[in-house]
Amino acid sequence: MAPSHAAKRVLVVYYSQTGQLTRAVQSFVAPLRDCPDIELVDAAIVPREPYRFPWRFLDFLDVFPESVYLDPPAIAPVAFDPDEHFDLIILAYQVWFLSPSLPITGFLHSDAARVLAGRPVITLIACRNMWLTAEAKVIALLERRGARLIDNVVLIDRGPPWSTFITTPRWLLTGRKDAFWKIFPAAGVSAADIEGAARFGRALRGALPTLQGAPTQSLLRGLGAVHVDPRYIASERIGHRSFLLWGRLLRRIGPPGSRPRRVALVFYAAFLATMILTVLPVTLAVAWLLRPFLSGRLRAAAQRLEAPSGSNCDRCGEFL
Repeated sequence: MAPSHAAKRVLVVYYSQTGQLTRAVQSFVAPLRDCPDIELVDAAIVPREPYRFPWRFLDFLDVFPESVYLDPPAIAPVAFDPDEHFDLIILAYQVWFLSPSLPITGFLHSDAARVLAGRPVITLIACRNMWLTAEAKVIALLERRGARLIDNVVLIDRGPPWSTFITTPRWLLTGRKDAFWKIFPAAGVSAADIEGAARFGRALRGALPTLQGAPTQSLLRGLGAVHVDPRYIASERIGHRSFLLWGRLLRRIGPPGSRPRRVALVFYAAFLATMILTVLPVTLAVAWLLRPFLSGRLRAAAQRLEAPSGSNCDRCGEFL
């Protein structure tokens, strides 16, 4: 059925390499597809130079400097007119090296991103467990485009952090995400959490058609959209500083794919493994020891970082 002249137009922009984010997006927007008062436009971002999946190890590391420094890759023409009007834009992305995935960075720097000007945006993230730095970068890019963030939804791998250090690289480098050895759970966002993302679409289906003009405030509060684990706040800051230092060095050594840079990446891989095995446990131990003294500040920081959607579940029963 063709939408009426008063239909709310929603643009969904995303890039999914493994397919997980595509499934999350489909679940999120499924309730909107059968609503005659909402016109949904899907736009998968396609990089001109595809990123292989599963990754080769050095190819995976080779995208790290550009990811961290938001160097945009070229993308193929988008499936919408950037001058079209949309009442709401949903921007879904993966996290690469504590940054938005390069294809999404490419979109946000491209001429097509002028569609964002003056528009409300909901971000949808599917990742391992660290996303704070990536979202801060995306918000800055959205603001540069004149867009305003009204909601953020985050779906994470709920496996124990120690296990995801094994299961996530295994998935990225082999394509296998199944549980194994009766110790390690399956990698990625659970099927239940992906299915549960439909509650956000149900909330939008009820709210959007009745709004006069584009929304200016959160539409997804009370739905458990995002939870910030205070343990990761310091770890992300330390990790991002390290990424910036190494990223600057690797960019100076050579462009992506060059032999000098790939040799340097081998040394970086050794450094990263050492960091994970030594510095990270020490950091977590220190954070645990200081937690009783910093609990108030950590809670306040977590609540600030959970904005605008928050972790509260007051309305979950209404839309599950």
